[in-house]
Amino acid sequence: MKVISVNVGLSREVIWHGRTVKTSIWKKPVAGRIRVSTLNLDGDAQADLSVHGGIDKAVYVYPSEHYAFWRNELPEVDHGWGAFGENFTSEGLREEEVEIGDRLRIGSAEFIVTQPRMPCFKLGIRFARPDLVKRFLQSKRTGFYLAVQREGEVAAGDPIQRTKRAESGLTILDITNLYVLDSQSQDLLKRATEAPSLPESWKDYFRKRLWNADG
Repeated sequence: MKVISVNVGLSREVIWHGRTVKTSIWKKPVAGRIRVSTLNLDGDAQADLSVHGGIDKAVYVYPSEHYAFWRNELPEVDHGWGAFGENFTSEGLREEEVEIGDRLRIGSAEFIVTQPRMPCFKLGIRFARPDLVKRFLQSKRTGFYLAVQREGEVAAGDPIQRTKRAESGLTILDITNLYVLDSQSQDLLKRATEAPSLPESWKDYFRKRLWNADG
């Protein structure tokens, strides 16, 4: 497992359906070692902190293995690394293998896996395809977010080491399936509400689902 590309980008304003939108979804690969802090990477920005960034979503990872699928789905679009707004393009680390709470070491930094990425309308802006938000979620090729446990430096080519396996047993794909498929698996919903590393917003959502199912 390794990082194929480290990608950053600053905010820009674009016109979308007649209004000005601020976005930082355009990311480009950078060379050399990049400093990773608690909230972000050097040279990177998050335009809307109400839905992006913060402690639980400091770094976004997207598997390089998904690019072949999207190049087939969207052959007219540029698909250079960072195209999906990810900070780290990874190899060997997919949603069905990564668990909520897994601890990872990359370069001199350490991370914890927190949640899948839920796409917003800005993904549609990036590809000039409003339908992509729905297609992205339905594909379950979401990538995932990391919280920074120890600040450090990361570069393309760095190995990704899993230093501790989570006890939750819940993969990124499990959480996405609970959301996308509206699964009523009581066991899975209950486990999601108890996963220590899953953000409270997700756990609150799943608690409501449990209450509705019980009521």
